[in-house]
Amino acid sequence: MNTISKVLLAAAAFNFFAIACSKQEGATDEASSNEQESVVEVAENSETETSTTPSPAEVIEASTAEDWRLLDPENLLYIELERGTVIVALSTDLAQAHVEQMKALAREAFYDGLSFYRVIDGFVAQGGDAMETREIKTAAKSLTAEFDEPLRDDISFTELQDQDGYASSVGFLSSLPVGADLKEGRIWHLHCTGAMAMARGNEKDTGGTEIYFPIQPQRYLDRNLTVFGRVVQGMEHLQMLRRVAPPASEDDDMGETIISMKVGADIPEADREALEILRSDTDTFTAYVEARRNRPEEFFYFRPDHIDVCALNIPVRAVGEGE
Repeated sequence: MNTISKVLLAAAAFNFFAIACSKQEGATDEASSNEQESVVEVAENSETETSTTPSPAEVIEASTAEDWRLLDPENLLYIELERGTVIVALSTDLAQAHVEQMKALAREAFYDGLSFYRVIDGFVAQGGDAMETREIKTAAKSLTAEFDEPLRDDISFTELQDQDGYASSVGFLSSLPVGADLKEGRIWHLHCTGAMAMARGNEKDTGGTEIYFPIQPQRYLDRNLTVFGRVVQGMEHLQMLRRVAPPASEDDDMGETIISMKVGADIPEADREALEILRSDTDTFTAYVEARRNRPEEFFYFRPDHIDVCALNIPVRAVGEGE
């Protein structure tokens, strides 16, 4: 083969290679373009989904009567303070000895005229018989601690997917926040803001009459003291109590007075609130949790895909309010 033939052959080979590369680049560009269009489409769809995700308020507005549970007056405490009324929902599943103790103490008017004598900013509001002079008539002098209890088959625990620093699992039980250890099969109420718990001495079974409410979450106290209820109305009155240190004598500041504490069922129907709470075992509750986990409202720019169990306030309303 002469030199000219070799050159022509090489040129033809080069042209073939160039055409092949051009086709390949064209295919790659087309694939890239399609991929970009696909990404844009996904982004647009994602934006559409975000914009149509209901807000917490919209979830509640769309709820039905079956999504709510009437709070039984027999398991409500009405604490009358100088500032107003605090209503506590007592646990219907856990710490039942403490629940019965509180109802017995309320019915014998044990707390009437006593005070919140220890109110520490950012910690708790503690009340009861600071000087230990009040006679206990029908209730127990002390109680066996109920820090945590077996996770029974009849307990409907609604678990959150979010990680928690104090419990391997957290969620809600009858609309009250709880922690659980599924491996150990144990469950307990949490020290979220507004929890009602029993104070004690160093010995675990020394609680009996002295109560406290965390002014803000105190989760390190979980499984160290017994929580048996949570405020469902009037938390602002506890938050505003005058800050006082525990008194050393009756001459010290005893704090603000507990005018009375009564079981809801003992109050005339016309004088008590008919309240209902969002059930934690419904699809509506699941939607409410998701709406709170990533708030869809345009005000929010950062959505953490996380929720703190103590920051998930469960809606409570007067009966008929949503109609």
